Amino acid sequence: MKSLSRATFFALSFAGSLALPAAAPAALAIGAPAPQFTAQASLAGKPFDFVLKDALKKGPVVLYFFPAAFTPGCTIEASQFAEATAEFNALGATVIGMSADPIDKLNRFSQEACRNKFAVGSATPAIISGYDVPLKAKAGLTGRTSYVIAPNGKIVFVHSEMSPAGHVRGTLDAVRSFRSTK
Repeated sequence: MKSLSRATFFALSFAGSLALPAAAPAALAIGAPAPQFTAQASLAGKPFDFVLKDALKKGPVVLYFFPAAFTPGCTIEASQFAEATAEFNALGATVIGMSADPIDKLNRFSQEACRNKFAVGSATPAIISGYDVPLKAKAGLTGRTSYVIAPNGKIVFVHSEMSPAGHVRGTLDAVRSFRSTK
């Protein structure tokens, strides 16, 4: 799957909004620099500091934002990412999910929904603003947006849609495409 241009992404988002309510598209365009951050995160119930700059040294990063741990759509999405973790790892990609949830809640979510396969982090207001992912319908939460960030810190893929469908497939295809050109 190829990455969408910003114009195509906005056109598809607008067309989709005619039939269904859709999330506002992410403001970070393909090719834009990804804001660097450090966040409290959890893997297998164990908290640690996730540093984007360090993760990018290892390869591409799949950074996906979700509204709230243990909600139906977010649990489905986390389970789908958990099932695909081996494929992401084989491609040298790091997956991290981010929400505004407190780290204690994410410790449990990382074990149960993420099945100890990948990290989830607590997005601060600065991270939410930097990636332009606030949930317009409920202040303090994030929308559902997935990014693939190349090791050079540039965005190479964006998928912003409240349905969890398509996020895992889109990011996996984008990582494959990125790897095939390197």
